[in-house]
Amino acid sequence: MEIFDILASAAFWAAAIRIASPLIFATMGELICERAGVLNLGIEGIMVAGAFAGWIAVWAGLPLWGGVAVAFAAGAAFGLLHGVLSVPFGLSQHVVGIGITLLATSLTFYTYRVVLPEVSSPPKIVAFAPWPVPGLSQIPLLGPALFTQTPLTYLAFGLVGLVSLVLYRTPLGLALRAAGEAPAAVAAQGLSVTGLRLGAVVVGSGLMAVGGAFLTLSAFDSFFFDMVNGRGWIAIALVVFGAWRPGKAMLGAILFAAFDALQIRLQQTALGALVPYQVFLMLPYALSILALVAMSRRAEVPAALMVPFNKGER
Repeated sequence: MEIFDILASAAFWAAAIRIASPLIFATMGELICERAGVLNLGIEGIMVAGAFAGWIAVWAGLPLWGGVAVAFAAGAAFGLLHGVLSVPFGLSQHVVGIGITLLATSLTFYTYRVVLPEVSSPPKIVAFAPWPVPGLSQIPLLGPALFTQTPLTYLAFGLVGLVSLVLYRTPLGLALRAAGEAPAAVAAQGLSVTGLRLGAVVVGSGLMAVGGAFLTLSAFDSFFFDMVNGRGWIAIALVVFGAWRPGKAMLGAILFAAFDALQIRLQQTALGALVPYQVFLMLPYALSILALVAMSRRAEVPAALMVPFNKGER
């Protein structure tokens, strides 16, 4: 009965939406990269860099939206490095991605120690406050869950619609998808496959970094090590779960976030006194793996994903 009470509460779904928000940013960024044919395994490190860059920019005096812009720029810079190495140079996307994750994470920690060498606990900032949408926030259950979030959460859900619109309703989106499916056909039309893929990786990486910045500028008010905590890897799985479609990937992010919010609340019930807390921590990942296995069987991978393209070669 306690589980049903939890699932029927607005607070539970508000928490799920909040937890899903950084995953949506990261998943949309990864989806853009993969749709263009590039697997970006640098996502975990890029999210860490974005979380730090946004936070330190606001701490230094920039407004919150300025911190978001700085985070996007930091992610785009790492995306440019990833794109140059993996697209025109044709290096292994697996190796480049892991290298970007290690570089971004290590550089972030180094910069933190240089900027704040003697700080035992990171300073706090004034983060984004919840902004109830007039009228909509008064709707029973849905109002408190969906319409009393911070501006970055609204931006995350708006991003899903924007990515869908661009991918499926614009010439740019058609060219981008073709670059991940049939790059030779794109080149035959006089378009640059290299340019499309580079642009996708740069923009996608910027969105990943904004997902990291959500943690420091909206969910929390400070930066601490390991705060990304594997969300980047989850985002990669969510792209597969969503069959490379923005709407389905968003639903996957909400599903994982609901599992995560549920395990937190189950630890506070009578069941939590009987079951080791590690089981609850494992729950969202185990359930997500089962859902991923069920959904990925029907997923169609972009035909040219991780396939280097050199103009003139067959």
